Amino acid sequence: MRRILLIYILLFVIGLTTANAQFNQGNRQYDENGRDQYGNQIDPAMLPDKLDSANVEVQGLPPTLYMWRIKNELGDRVMIPADTAFHHFQNSNLTEGLTGHYNYLANMGSPRLSRIFFDRRYPEPTIFMEPFSSFFIRPTEFNFTNSNVPYTNLTYHKAGNKVNGEERFNSYFSVNVNKKLAFGFNIDYLYGRGYYNNQGTSYFNAAFFGSYISDRYQIQAIYSNNYLKTNENGGITDDRYITAPEDIANGVRKYESINIPTVLDASANRNHNFYVFMTQRYNLGFRRDIPKAENDTTPTKQEFVPVTSFIHTFQVERSRHTFRSKDNVKDYYQNTYLNPEDPIVKDSTIYVGVKNTVGIALLEGFNKYAKAGLTAFASHKLSKYSLMNLEGLKSDHYNENEIFVGGELSKREGNILHYHAIGEVGLAGTAIGQFNVKGDIDLNFPLWKDTVGLVVRGEVSNRMAPFYMRHYHSKHFWWDDDMAKEFHTRVEGELNIARWRTRLNAGVENIKNFTYFNQQALPAQKSGSLQVLSARFNQDFKLGIFHLDNEIVWQKSSDQDVLPLPDFSLYHNFYMQFKLAKKVLSVELGADVRYFTKYYAPAYMPATEQFYLQPDDDRVKIGGYPIVNVYANLHLKRTRFYVMMYHVNQGISKPDYFLAPHYPINPRVLKFGLSWNFYD
Repeated sequence: MRRILLIYILLFVIGLTTANAQFNQGNRQYDENGRDQYGNQIDPAMLPDKLDSANVEVQGLPPTLYMWRIKNELGDRVMIPADTAFHHFQNSNLTEGLTGHYNYLANMGSPRLSRIFFDRRYPEPTIFMEPFSSFFIRPTEFNFTNSNVPYTNLTYHKAGNKVNGEERFNSYFSVNVNKKLAFGFNIDYLYGRGYYNNQGTSYFNAAFFGSYISDRYQIQAIYSNNYLKTNENGGITDDRYITAPEDIANGVRKYESINIPTVLDASANRNHNFYVFMTQRYNLGFRRDIPKAENDTTPTKQEFVPVTSFIHTFQVERSRHTFRSKDNVKDYYQNTYLNPEDPIVKDSTIYVGVKNTVGIALLEGFNKYAKAGLTAFASHKLSKYSLMNLEGLKSDHYNENEIFVGGELSKREGNILHYHAIGEVGLAGTAIGQFNVKGDIDLNFPLWKDTVGLVVRGEVSNRMAPFYMRHYHSKHFWWDDDMAKEFHTRVEGELNIARWRTRLNAGVENIKNFTYFNQQALPAQKSGSLQVLSARFNQDFKLGIFHLDNEIVWQKSSDQDVLPLPDFSLYHNFYMQFKLAKKVLSVELGADVRYFTKYYAPAYMPATEQFYLQPDDDRVKIGGYPIVNVYANLHLKRTRFYVMMYHVNQGISKPDYFLAPHYPINPRVLKFGLSWNFYD
């Protein structure tokens, strides 16, 4: 808690300093045409409500802001809504995800794996960072902000007590120097003590960002630094401490979680990752008059029409992974490659990557014949890896160079038809033989009094397995295998009917040379092809203040021994939604449940932080257990607040609450959270 108070003090000092720059903008003078004393044209939406006789502002600016994310390495921007919605706020910090799609190790922020195959991401930058997708934010997932007043968001989540509880504090600050230039920072601190022995998580991220968006020149940049420390307990020694405690210890019917013995008690992983990401573009174009309505006597305004863009994106990244252990559990590891006489484990590896992408784009819409945008680009990436050596005195070094060329075709304007296709093919280095082509098309058409959206997506790729699945050296795990390339073919379709609150998604993927971690927690490939079928159905109902949101996901793997998946994953949320206090206080009172059918879910290996197929001599099914949470969710002006009783059904149904083999989820616990937006 002391560290959180220090962070608050730091935010307060920085906020006072940066806000002074914005106060100067708040005291500008404006003429009748909306220009300030410096001659800058001011957006009418950003003008103050009241001016005194000297045209000096006497009332604060009404807050207006917009947010966006960077879609790809070409720097395309995608507008997103500001994070002010209170629906599902009570689930926003759950490691299992908003609707419970992830298997994880019970503690907040611990490694996780999606049960929904189509939701899994390619492991970038390394396989060691991917399990922490609930915390680690990639450049394409970062939120940029532009606002006419300083914007700050403070969010705090807490559960449990000082012995076994969890806390997470997040601060986000953004300020504009002027209409085009903005900068800010994000601080994210997570500390989960853990309800089971040696399961603590301690993560810290500090990110700084900036953007300059003008008609001709745009630049967006991020510096992100991540420290992640994860204690590893290897799971509980016997599942019966949860499922049948009276069978193993003198008739005791219930064990406190902290008293349940675990396999490991002196092991921990550390990941330190930082990246610098920058994307910029320069637009060539012309200015044209904006058409006016008849009898409009205001001066003619002009708009800038971009024709051609020159694009450059740069990213440098460094990631260090270490595993330390003083545990000496008999037969826990099958092999020992380094210092057999010393039980202490000191594994480490380092990755450094530098990537540049350049492109030129002919933009959509600069005249009536330019119905689509066309982009050509090329990229080069240098990756360096440092692995442990058998001699123990020096490191083995691996360098990989990749050169790709590609193109993009897109139509984003209009209300009926949009399409987008992007592809790249390897030209040199380890990129030879690799390619990736994906695209989507969406059609919006009227149906009765509603608009129906139809989306079709497709992807074809031939790519190498991640480096650390081809090469890794450590005390107990050692492999060097170049492996065959994975060939993926995926097709998806989606139907949306907003008025009916209906969404249906279905897809199929075929994979040749599927790469996975086998029963020995070693990388392996399936010879031949593997197919996955999936369908997702969302249907929400509303009757007055009563709401029922439903999600049903069905999926089928053609080889459950290689890619185990549950047949069904369900999420249901029943709640009342209404307003109080002269309709300024929004309230949600409800309960939600997540459930999936039993299957042989992947086990977890602490020494590599990877999920792998369960060993033949220790196979257990998980699932078939509903997890129910009861909550109250409130929103008052700029403040969101929730109180939730997590796992409220503990002790009511059969105690079989595992989301990973031998890792029971947390017992019943009260959680709460607060999020506060400041616009000054």
